[in-house]
Amino acid sequence: MPSRDKKQATFPGADERTPSRAQYSSWINNTNEGATEAQTLANLAFFRWLHDEYGMVLDIYAFDAGAIDGAKFYGSTDSERFRRQFPRGFGPLADAAGAMGCRLGLWGGPDGFGETDEAERARIEMMVSLCRDHRFMLFKLDAVCGGLRPEKQRAFVEQMTACRRYCPDLIVLNHRLELGAGLPHTTTFLWGGAETYIDVHMVNRTCAPHNRACALHRGLVPGLQRLTEDHGVCLSSCLDYWEDDLVLQAFNRCLILAPEIYGNPWLLRDDEFPRLARIYNLHRRFGDILVDGMELPETLGPSAVSRGDEATRLVTLRNLTWEPVRYTLNLDESIGLRGGGEVELRRLHPHERILGRFDFGEAVEVEVLPFRACLVMATRRANPEVGVEGCDYDVIRDVPGRPVTIKLLAAAGTTAEVRLAPGERAFAAAAVDGEELPGLADGQAVRVEFPGTPLQQPWHRKLGDLAAIEVPDDAEALYEATCFAADNNALEARELRRSGPSGIPQVQRAREAFFSQPTFRRRLLWDKYLFDDDPETGFAVSRRHRPLRIRGGAFRLDLGASARIDHLQLVVGGDYALQPIKSQEGVWGAVSADLKTWTQVRFFATEDITADLPGEAPIRYVRLDGCPDRITEVRGTYRGKALDRSGWRASNLFGRYRSAPATHAWSLAFTLEEAAPGAYLAIACHGRHGAETVYAACRVADGYAGAPARSPSYPSNTWEGAVRQPDGHYTYYIPVTAEMVGKPIEAVAILLKGGDSDIRVEAWLTAYPIPMAARELVLEP
Repeated sequence: MPSRDKKQATFPGADERTPSRAQYSSWINNTNEGATEAQTLANLAFFRWLHDEYGMVLDIYAFDAGAIDGAKFYGSTDSERFRRQFPRGFGPLADAAGAMGCRLGLWGGPDGFGETDEAERARIEMMVSLCRDHRFMLFKLDAVCGGLRPEKQRAFVEQMTACRRYCPDLIVLNHRLELGAGLPHTTTFLWGGAETYIDVHMVNRTCAPHNRACALHRGLVPGLQRLTEDHGVCLSSCLDYWEDDLVLQAFNRCLILAPEIYGNPWLLRDDEFPRLARIYNLHRRFGDILVDGMELPETLGPSAVSRGDEATRLVTLRNLTWEPVRYTLNLDESIGLRGGGEVELRRLHPHERILGRFDFGEAVEVEVLPFRACLVMATRRANPEVGVEGCDYDVIRDVPGRPVTIKLLAAAGTTAEVRLAPGERAFAAAAVDGEELPGLADGQAVRVEFPGTPLQQPWHRKLGDLAAIEVPDDAEALYEATCFAADNNALEARELRRSGPSGIPQVQRAREAFFSQPTFRRRLLWDKYLFDDDPETGFAVSRRHRPLRIRGGAFRLDLGASARIDHLQLVVGGDYALQPIKSQEGVWGAVSADLKTWTQVRFFATEDITADLPGEAPIRYVRLDGCPDRITEVRGTYRGKALDRSGWRASNLFGRYRSAPATHAWSLAFTLEEAAPGAYLAIACHGRHGAETVYAACRVADGYAGAPARSPSYPSNTWEGAVRQPDGHYTYYIPVTAEMVGKPIEAVAILLKGGDSDIRVEAWLTAYPIPMAARELVLEP
């Protein structure tokens, strides 16, 4: 941590008591090639929609690398490169941000002063103009660009002093830099150094029901210092449970940049955007008192914190175990409350609920779900937040001049006595799913029925330990079931599949701006490019990082359903792209209808790879022993007629089974008589078994269910860095479908040759989101 002279006269834009600024950074939306005007306008329109629809205020929209400076180079707003990216400069973007109360920020390096006085003056003028002409609010100075030469420290000090004449609140982030005399002009130091792109820069080191347990394990800055930076929360990969990550970033650590996100938040589902806005809105509502925090004892779990003043405290708890835990919270000085009187306790995450009103000093149990965060508010004040007594709820929209929309939540098939807690407001009318309920607006309790069938068993529970067995005869089928269920696409493409289409134009345009940018398309990271009839795209094995192929890799093609096919063509286009396959040689492969029975097929490589298949017997799965570096297109025909490829999928990194056959296996048989919405199995392989040596799948009646997701994430042809490959503690996630309910299921884990068998395997049933039935409450002012 850099030292700072406490007697310095320079005010670095903020101090420890400055309320947080809400930020978005564009890193992972673009990489070092930098953003463009068109892409940025699409992104700003997304945030403007959140502002107008849900009242969310973003203080800073920060350009990351490549806008002016880049990795290992300094740029200029006078350069051809900058004019190509921003033909009208930053002005239109600053105006678009300012229309929603937002200001811009910029990534760069601390130097760039050149070798002459003229170059030095030009650099200073360029940086000062960003504050003078466009009111930039943040500079992120990163060693990735370059360091500050000792002889240029004077110029840096002059530059920052001049910038703050126009923007006294300018935040300057210091990422890994020695700045000497320039240090007092920076606002923060980098805490921990870890970026938060899940499974690229941060990965689970224990088994868990989701990939973000690693983020929930992050602790606290020493002394709860706030003038530091934690990279924020990356919303670009492994999005499930993103809200727990953001709650801890915003309310637990609560640094000068909070809530802070980066990446591609438009990849969330449409129903998740109100929650994103609500976290930002709650943080802004209580921002002035969140600056004061205190660490709580370990009896309240790891890294628990209470923030607020003597009358209102916001407490963050977490549970890093597989079972729910109940913490006892004393509503007194131990969490920072003082003065006596009645205390209202309200849970704000996950979901909101008025837990009750208690005497000062009373002890109250608060349940925290497995591998989740929990945010509760204890207050002696009249609570200004609108709420509901009698059930869980989510505030969807609460903006001036519009009806308040609240989603009422309870277990399916139950009834709740609901009463409105209007906060500081009065409402003229209330309706649930369009049915007017006058008594609710008048403060009366009303019965609300929630649709659905009640669950007979807990939706989260351990199903059992998998017992060691002999390697089953169908071990290869189990392995292939998971390889075919998974993919090797860019992590962002996986999240787009997870979230599905959007009905919100601003969301759709931001997604299109990301996936259609030339750099993304040219990196060939998505199997869908194999089926688009575009010769400029394709699917390739990424070479920008360490070798990604597992044991040499293999090309797999899933037709999506059984089909007759008598000719298959992999359009490659030449010897270089064929590598490591050689032209004018045969290549063995196989086809199957059910993953159990495989028929060997000989492919032949020329400039392309082709095979004549036994067309009369329907097949679904195709496997090639090996995979070329790049494939441009995949086409299939039956009796000369082209097949519909809309359901086809492919992968190119998973290894061949026979290159490392199973040596050990474990299994557990069970039957699920019911399944909650969003239910999935988590097959947890505890122990250091070795990288890519444990795989899991299920037998379901006469078929197989592979695991489309895993922690750590499956190998990916990634947009930025490579997916991490830890050597143990893999957890496989298998969705529970309606077809699985009531059928015999057997969860099986297999250890491949070279792995360590000293592991313990468990099967859990869980669900995401929390399975609840919903009714919509609309309150008219």
